[in-house]
Amino acid sequence: MIRGNIIIGYSNWKKFLIKPNFYLKKRLNKLSKTPSFKKKNHEFSILLTNNKEMKNLNHKFRKKNKTTDVLSFPVKIKNKKKIYVGDIAISFEIIKERSKKTNFFLEFDKMWVHGYLHLIGYDHKNNNDFKKMFNKEKLILNYFH
Repeated sequence: MIRGNIIIGYSNWKKFLIKPNFYLKKRLNKLSKTPSFKKKNHEFSILLTNNKEMKNLNHKFRKKNKTTDVLSFPVKIKNKKKIYVGDIAISFEIIKERSKKTNFFLEFDKMWVHGYLHLIGYDHKNNNDFKKMFNKEKLILNYFH
């Protein structure tokens, strides 16, 4: 089973995600039933924040002095039943802006899924890796939307 915990660091998120942990739990229950993720015992956290904090995190951990949509901080902490795979941070303003053309929940799902895939080892440093990660994201999002 995959488990996630949401921490709200910016109150504007509450206008869109009324019960964020319940929303994520429903998504993770669906994901845990898919063939690729059926046997995963992962846990992670998501910080829902704003552009200012994303810029601070991006500068502190990646030496990039600009905001970004999503950041992933992979770790691997094992205990008997699960593996804590890391933390994700997502910017409210970027999701809200992108959702003007699509849907807030779709954009949110895209970001946490992207972040989660980074936590479990996917990357997009070259074309081949980009294609693998993009296809996996698309496959997961199709389960939700």
